[in-house]
Amino acid sequence: MSRNRRADTDSVLGKRPSKRSTTIRKEWSMRKVAMAVTMVAVLALVGIVRAEEATPDATIQLKAGSIAAGVGVSWGSGTLTYKGKSHPISVNGLSVGDVGATKISASGKVYNLKKLEDFDGNYTAVGTGATVAGGAGALTAQNQNGVKVNLVSTTQGVKFALGTAGIDMKIKK
Repeated sequence: MSRNRRADTDSVLGKRPSKRSTTIRKEWSMRKVAMAVTMVAVLALVGIVRAEEATPDATIQLKAGSIAAGVGVSWGSGTLTYKGKSHPISVNGLSVGDVGATKISASGKVYNLKKLEDFDGNYTAVGTGATVAGGAGALTAQNQNGVKVNLVSTTQGVKFALGTAGIDMKIKK
């Protein structure tokens, strides 16, 4: 019979367990707690990711013309599609880190848009910009009303950058 197994048997029979078996039990208990904490953290992250995968409240399409070297662009216009209706929008303060691109386009999903008027506002970055599959740039920004926009450039190699004051997006009246 192994030493650990004998220690477990002794404790069942009313004998005092050895220090070694007590230490092993404590280590095992600590491992169980660590595994439980890890599982809770993983499940919480999965919940956050699934919330991001939720059905968007609206979609957005942006287009810009030519970009001068080193100057960037302050985007001009786009379309917000909300509840089946298209609304023209103006966009200012979004620049791209590309040189000499002639046509730039981006699309995205809009979350937490409960009322159309909540869309208007100044959007600031949530996290950092990223490059997604195929070299397209990605950006997530949120306004003062809690509306979140996930943008992905549909022009390969374009990386988004926020102006120092964020991005102003408004529905054209």
